[in-house]
Amino acid sequence: MTPPSLGQTLAAHGYAGSAALVILDAHTGEPLHAEQPERVFPAASTIKVPLLVLALQEAQAGRLDLNERLTLQPDDRVPGSGVLHELGGGLQPSVLDLLTLMTVVSDNTATNLMIRRLGLEAVQRWLARTMPASRLVGPLQLPAHLRNEAQRRGERNRTTAAEQTRLLVQLQRGELLDDAHTRLALDILFRQQQRDLLARHAPRDAAGELIYRMATKSGELNGVHHDVGLLQLPRPLAVALLSEGGSDPREHPDNRDVQLLAAAVWPLLQYYGFHPVASRLGDILTEASAVQ
Repeated sequence: MTPPSLGQTLAAHGYAGSAALVILDAHTGEPLHAEQPERVFPAASTIKVPLLVLALQEAQAGRLDLNERLTLQPDDRVPGSGVLHELGGGLQPSVLDLLTLMTVVSDNTATNLMIRRLGLEAVQRWLARTMPASRLVGPLQLPAHLRNEAQRRGERNRTTAAEQTRLLVQLQRGELLDDAHTRLALDILFRQQQRDLLARHAPRDAAGELIYRMATKSGELNGVHHDVGLLQLPRPLAVALLSEGGSDPREHPDNRDVQLLAAAVWPLLQYYGFHPVASRLGDILTEASAVQ
């Protein structure tokens, strides 16, 4: 029996926001499940996935040297996720270092250095061709006096679940990069450290390590909780879960909205990603509801 839809489960448990979910077969691109696939959401840090792909395309074409070192100036540091904003100016991380930090710990300063290196307009043109509903308005977390005109108007980076999953399937199938750069992109995504949504209820071994590899990228803003990725389950899946309007403002693993979203999506991932396996929907939702 197909589990309830994400929207049905969230509504039944009092979720205040709205969520989109797209699940594709990662090998074939076959659509398996879609709820609000074209709805536009604030991109948060999921915008870093297309940035990673674009940078590696530029490296593959010989226009970007992954060993090139960029100097971190004190004014480059911006708040939010990551570690570079905690370090002194004058560091010279390589492009590959920056791509790794941008993805693995969602470093906003590293992201902005890569946006500047690639060129904002070049990134915007690439997105218009590749993910036309998605947009990078400008660098992340800038102070008000450094924001561009679009940012001052209140425009936000945006994306859709449909575009995120299509990009992931293309990446998995080697349609965006050659073999070496595809492996590099996936290796970086596999090392992403935020595992609070799609991987929260995934099986783990006795040491607590994931049994199935998951190449994912999370994203958070106030009330916004996203996770997109390639899940190497028995049936590999490309998944995008986007949400906004949550009532718990904390950026914390025990965020109530995050717990509910994770509990609601896992039975669907089980259903599509495993050969018949008993759903733990009731147990997981009971656990999630108990902390509210």
